[in-house]
Amino acid sequence: MCGIVGIAVQSGTVTPEILERATRSLAHRGPDDSGIVIIRGPAEVGFGHRRLAVLDLSPLGHQPMQDAETGNWIVHNGEIYNFREIRKQLEGEGICFRSRSDTEVVLKAYGRWGENCLDHFRGMYAFAIWDVGKQCMFMARDPMGIKPLYYCSIGKYFLFASEIRALLATGLVPRRLDRAGLLNYLTFGSSYDPLTLVEGMSALRPGHFLTWQKDTVRETPFWKLTAAPQTTSLRRDQFEREIGEGLYEAVRAQMISDVPVGVFLSGGIDSSSLVALLSRTGVKPNTFSLVFRESDYSEQEYSRAVAHRFATNHQEVFLSQEDALDAIPSALQAMDQPSIDGLNSFVISQHTRAAGIKVALSGLGGDELFGGYYTFRNVPRLESFASALGVLPRLARKSVAGAFSSIASATDQSRKIAALISGNGSMLHPYFVARMLFTPSQRDRLAADGDAADRDRASLPLFESLAYCDTLDPISRVSYLETRCYMLNTLLRDSDAMSMAHGLELRVPLVDHRIAEMLFIAPGDWRIDRSTPKHLLVKAAGQLPTEIVRRPKRGFTLPFEHWLRDQLRPQVETTLASIGDGPVGNVVNPAAVRRVWDDFLVGKTSWSRPWSLYVLQRWCELNGITAYARSPVVRRKIATWP
Repeated sequence: MCGIVGIAVQSGTVTPEILERATRSLAHRGPDDSGIVIIRGPAEVGFGHRRLAVLDLSPLGHQPMQDAETGNWIVHNGEIYNFREIRKQLEGEGICFRSRSDTEVVLKAYGRWGENCLDHFRGMYAFAIWDVGKQCMFMARDPMGIKPLYYCSIGKYFLFASEIRALLATGLVPRRLDRAGLLNYLTFGSSYDPLTLVEGMSALRPGHFLTWQKDTVRETPFWKLTAAPQTTSLRRDQFEREIGEGLYEAVRAQMISDVPVGVFLSGGIDSSSLVALLSRTGVKPNTFSLVFRESDYSEQEYSRAVAHRFATNHQEVFLSQEDALDAIPSALQAMDQPSIDGLNSFVISQHTRAAGIKVALSGLGGDELFGGYYTFRNVPRLESFASALGVLPRLARKSVAGAFSSIASATDQSRKIAALISGNGSMLHPYFVARMLFTPSQRDRLAADGDAADRDRASLPLFESLAYCDTLDPISRVSYLETRCYMLNTLLRDSDAMSMAHGLELRVPLVDHRIAEMLFIAPGDWRIDRSTPKHLLVKAAGQLPTEIVRRPKRGFTLPFEHWLRDQLRPQVETTLASIGDGPVGNVVNPAAVRRVWDDFLVGKTSWSRPWSLYVLQRWCELNGITAYARSPVVRRKIATWP
């Protein structure tokens, strides 16, 4: 796992100082080694790399890496889990290798197969190759979007990096807030790929490659998550066996490492299934559990039961609420984009790395792909409800919504229901309503400078997601949306930033594109069993302790509701009160912010709403991001905090 950065210019010069500065900004991602290279030619290209040594710890794994035969260069972040099989195939075709690294396999595979090399890889990756012969940049991001890759064109320069902050560190990119990204953030607590919170920057979409040649940028898909529904010829019992075998293989493959590997063990079904599958490979895993000293938040009994059942090398990291509270400033510093999530990943990663572990496995993805969320039950019902409402004229729906709002108490849930009733059936798909942070009307009150063009850009990723899954059955559609929306834009992004802040490589075996392919060719209801939650995982794992399977669903929780009324209240309240004078003061309405805070204090909204606004303000301050009103007229319309 590493950090990569690149600068290319068709007619001009790459300045070493700029490249070095951007590369240094990624030091937390790769504390073991660093390197830069500037490649001269008709076009000039600079590559920078920070290395976290996991495979081939020798100097032969150093990057940027050059292929002596073709002259091509690569910078690579991630792991190709089947690189040994690909290497053997290439060696059979007469290709020689110098190192034992997967990076060299990617470089040689591109030299042999060109862009079709992507059809061979199984893993998590983001890489860039400079094809010297073609004078072309070739960049790719893994099918599930586990590893990030951002790019932008600024003047004569084309830039890319693992983190937005590295692009900002070049000094070439204006530090301006992107309004469409802001609307996404206010709606869902994160921006949606390809949008970011910084104007002019884009995320390369999962399963896409990009080429840059003579100042022309082209982005092309090479893999899609969805398939025609119900195309499998397997019986249900055969399908369940194949999923089990596929999960076993995915977990086994992701143990490749030249350093010790740990497992995050919470005691839930997802992480417990990982431990069970690992035990079948003959590995005695190192498991790590974060245990709260306060019993109200501790899951110690569950993680201990799993560790005992599978005889793991188990370590418990004891944490007080004060310890977690103290970590908040550092976690905010670690955010590459603002997010309402991520503190849990930051704390777990910090303590795992401190225990001497460089690689850890996580059960992330189990809920999204195997039907663990409440949305798998609620959204299909809401789809039927929305379909029935769709026959009513829009004005009638608004009247119904108004009547509902007048009799319902003002809560987050009632606001969402009113938004669904009055919606136009496009952006307000029930899934997006379920996942909303702020409803459209709340968002529009907060985003005082938004216009129709911003809203259209913000909605485009949502429309695209719906278009891809429109023909799927209801369960598969929810799984697609959870995977491509919430998991991609919040969980995977936060997990990468928060783990790499500590130089920890986080692997997610359940987020495997071949497993996803298998799941999406079968009827969605094959994932659901009323008697057993996430039954495909439970069957694959084998004999999980009964108390693990039957325990109430509970994520890693932190007491934010209490903190915002107690320890965090002074700083959050002060920050929100001064938001009109801060970096987002021209585009966020202080009066609407005050209303959100007041609603929280009287119990009309949850902690996540004011917290999201606090995080936005602090992230902009920490990264020097500013926003400008489009005109003095707009600025005058913005009210001030009383």
